[in-house]
Amino acid sequence: MAKLDEYIAIIRTLSEASNIISNEQRIGLLRQAVNNFGLSVEEATDILKSFGLVVDNHVNHFDVLGIEIDEIQRMDELSIKSRVETAHKRLYNASLAAGGRPRADGKTEEQWRTLLNQARDTLNNEQKRQEHIAMLQHDDLYATESISTSETIPSETESIPLRTLEQDSMILIPAGEFEMGCDDYDIPDEEKPAHSVYVDAFHIDKYPVTNSQYKEFIDANPQWRNLGWFDYHHIFKLRDSDYLLNWFKGNYPTGKADHPVNWISWHAAMAYANWVGKRLPTEAEWEKAARGGLTRQKYPWGQIVNDSYANYDKRVAETTPVGKYPENEYGLGDIVGNISEWCLDQWDSKFYEYSERRNPVSGSSIESIIDTATKSKTLRVIRGGSWYSSEQDLRVSNRDRLASWKTSSLVGFRCVRSVDT
Repeated sequence: MAKLDEYIAIIRTLSEASNIISNEQRIGLLRQAVNNFGLSVEEATDILKSFGLVVDNHVNHFDVLGIEIDEIQRMDELSIKSRVETAHKRLYNASLAAGGRPRADGKTEEQWRTLLNQARDTLNNEQKRQEHIAMLQHDDLYATESISTSETIPSETESIPLRTLEQDSMILIPAGEFEMGCDDYDIPDEEKPAHSVYVDAFHIDKYPVTNSQYKEFIDANPQWRNLGWFDYHHIFKLRDSDYLLNWFKGNYPTGKADHPVNWISWHAAMAYANWVGKRLPTEAEWEKAARGGLTRQKYPWGQIVNDSYANYDKRVAETTPVGKYPENEYGLGDIVGNISEWCLDQWDSKFYEYSERRNPVSGSSIESIIDTATKSKTLRVIRGGSWYSSEQDLRVSNRDRLASWKTSSLVGFRCVRSVDT
């Protein structure tokens, strides 16, 4: 089947389930078209339109069900579910009884029932409900600002900047064994012993996630802005008070669109990765990719490093645009230096002594870590060194860690995708 036909089949299946998609779904579908099917943004947009997919941004699920936020917040969970189910049942049955009559809001009754189901599912789930309240209160907080909706939230007709899509390109890392860790006498014990590890094939982002890419995420998911006085994610330790410290009102620092995003917690990186249909790399995946196919070499390019290879040792004293320095043999840019990168694994200084030799991951399985991400408040692995790191800390075997909810000017991330997904 041709790539175009494969993509059309995906969109057809989606449209048969529902004509309504979120703006983040639209962006994800356009990314998928460009990265996986070789289509242009314009071609993919035309296909979405041809199947009548409608973007419905910032639906107030309380308004959909005719429930007041204050009313819900005075109830216990059992009473909330009863109230939501009663409202949903009444409106859903009324919609069924209406048949095919046109609605004043322009939606079909089928589309309206889809919204009713989405509202019920959101308000019946305590975490989703609180995130939805945070988003609505955030919208109220910024309602008086001069920034227009079209500037902060991509419209249905607005295309994704091509530069962003180029940055989002991924590199295939082939399956196979490599030597992980290091046995040199002068390196920390947590990097020992050097051992052979087999890793399945995967795709990894060519560059770390940039400020402009992360802005697309928070514009589509306002609950992940720094919400100040009502920061749900801060309350539940998904990020600290320094999250996006160098941003102002949802905007990254002027002139730094192509710089890697920093001041990002592990939980925030996990949320972004999930939004784009990816995940964070395991520590083994990261090191295999960083080595670029080389064996027993200190750095991604060999045994030496200097300031023509990477941004490190405070020589620039801040991040630099991605892609400024040479790539490794796999074609990865900024894999060491510039910004350290979150990995999926839970930190374990003794992990190499007992880890699996095939697709190792510390803490649990990949699936379990992703499923329980918001509940895990542990130290997580970071790799790669940053603009602040010494030459020694840029070694591909060097391991470090940070609490999952902490942020730093030195830490960002890049994403991976398994080949079979």
